[in-house]
Amino acid sequence: MYKMMKKEDTVRIPPEFLSENLTSTVELLTHKNFEGKMDKENNLTVLVTNIELRGPGKIVHGDGGVYQEVNYDALVFEPQLHEVVYGTVCEILKFGAFVRFGPLDGLLHISQIMDDHIDVDINNERLVGKETKRDLRVGDRCRARIVSVSINERNPRESRIGLTMKQAGLGKLDWLDEEFIKATTKPEDQAGKGKKKK
Repeated sequence: MYKMMKKEDTVRIPPEFLSENLTSTVELLTHKNFEGKMDKENNLTVLVTNIELRGPGKIVHGDGGVYQEVNYDALVFEPQLHEVVYGTVCEILKFGAFVRFGPLDGLLHISQIMDDHIDVDINNERLVGKETKRDLRVGDRCRARIVSVSINERNPRESRIGLTMKQAGLGKLDWLDEEFIKATTKPEDQAGKGKKKK
């Protein structure tokens, strides 16, 4: 889930940047230090805006840098357990598919894709249901639910997020469209499809 947060933190200005414009330098360092990083609440900071310096900087004995407190607005992404997400399949492997949603990837294990035996076609980068013939390929859009979250604070892109598409209302968007049409078509319209008109 995306959300905006007001944050306070400290930026270290290295000695070689002290002769530069203070406001521009602090803005640059704030972007560099916080964007793409996890905070203590496991929120991934996507974007930092409205950066303001708070008070004068502080000097620490034995350190040539200056420590400047800042206030800023942060757009953060926090994957929440049981959250329904929309994503795009970005990789097909023998054991499932990786789905990119927001700034992170989640694993859709082969057992969590559909209620059908799945054949893996690595050469064509697709997973195919044996009986349904439904396939999942790189680039397909889907709706999934987060079933497990293990955040890697040092490298957020390596976080382990488990997904499922086995419940009603989840799956590849094309499958959901087919199911909607099937559910909303009148029985007499379905029966008449195979018959030729005289």
